[in-house]
Amino acid sequence: MERQVVALMCRTSDRSPDGARGTLELGELLGARIVGEPGEPRSATWQEDLRDARGCLLEAGGQLDDALEAGRMPILIAAECSIAVSTLPTLVRRHPQARVLWLDAHADFHTPETTASGYLGGMCLAGACGLWDTGFGAGVEPPRVVMHGVREVEGPERVALDRRGVHVLGDASQLEGLEVFVHLDLDVLDPDVMPAAFPVTGGLLAAELGAFLAKAAETCTILGAEITSCAPGHAQLVAETIAPLLR
Repeated sequence: MERQVVALMCRTSDRSPDGARGTLELGELLGARIVGEPGEPRSATWQEDLRDARGCLLEAGGQLDDALEAGRMPILIAAECSIAVSTLPTLVRRHPQARVLWLDAHADFHTPETTASGYLGGMCLAGACGLWDTGFGAGVEPPRVVMHGVREVEGPERVALDRRGVHVLGDASQLEGLEVFVHLDLDVLDPDVMPAAFPVTGGLLAAELGAFLAKAAETCTILGAEITSCAPGHAQLVAETIAPLLR
C-alpha cells in the first residue's frame, strides 16, 4: 500500500521548540509533505491549548482522513501526542474494528478531573476514548487499545485503565490477524537513547522497538501510524527504527 507521509508543524501543546525541530528533521528525511508552521512553545492549560490548537488538531484528523479515503497508509509526524484527540476518532469512524497500538512511556489517560499537570498531551487517549469531551468526538473503545512500553501511570489513570479494560501487550504476535493503527511516542525509548520532554527510565532500546514493529508488521494489518516527539539530531535513528512501518 502506498504511504502518505505528512509532517505536521503547527503547535498543539508544545512546551519546547524541540518537538517541532525534530518533526521537521524526521519529515525531511522521510520525504514527507511539510504542513503548517511552528507556533510559539509555551506552558498553557489544557483548555487554552485545546482552544488555540483547534485548527492544528482539525488538520491532523483531516490528513488522516484524506489518506484513508484515498486508500493510502497515513504516516503522520508531529511534535506532541495531543493530535490523538482528533486522529483516533477519525480512525475508528473509518475502521471501527481497528486496534490502537499505544507505544508510549505514558498512558495519557488523564481527564480534566484527574490531571495534576493540566497538560493536554497527558489527556489525549482518554479523550479519544470518550472519558471527557474534547470537542473532536470519541469512539475508541478502551478494550481495543493495547499498550506496550508504558511505564509511568499515575494512580487515577491506573484505575481508569483497569476499569475500562485497556490491554497491556507483551508480544506483537498477540496482534496476529488484526487491523492496527500505531501511535508511537518516541519517549517509549529509554531517555539514554531518545531525549524526551518527560523522560522515564527503563524504556526500550532502538533495536527492541524496531524488532517489535517488524513483528507487528508481519502479523497484522498496519492501517497507519502517528509518530511524535522525535528529538532534534535523532531523525536518522528514528527512520531506521520505524523502517518496518515504511516498507
